[in-house]
Amino acid sequence: VQLAESGGGSVQSGGSLRLSCTHSEFTHSSEFTTTGYCLGWFRQFPGLAREWIAVIDSNGATSYRGSVKGRFTFSQEKAKNTIYLRMDNLKPEDTAIYYCAGDAWYGAFVPGDCERTNYAYWGQGTQVTVSS
Repeated sequence: VQLAESGGGSVQSGGSLRLSCTHSEFTHSSEFTTTGYCLGWFRQFPGLAREWIAVIDSNGATSYRGSVKGRFTFSQEKAKNTIYLRMDNLKPEDTAIYYCAGDAWYGAFVPGDCERTNYAYWGQGTQVTVSS
């Protein structure tokens, strides 16, 4: 599975950006059937581990980290295999490298699965810089 982000850049505090991530199909190679999946947006601050900020499962259920809830919106165009992260009211503390990630999922979801899973597939990352 391959993922590729685009849309990062520099913006002033209070501004908006939209990140896009195109991914290939999550397919079970031996059965050639589409599996369930988790897709997520993460960010990484210098010197710190990546943190999840928004995730979606293949049933369409989304979750947001508290620090971005109400400002960031996760959306998906399944026909284009593309996910988006609309970021509004950006703050300098949102400055980070942003990544999209994906992981195949087998079986039913329970709340929190896509937040906790160890994502196998990652995009290359895109820099978002918010100036005050």
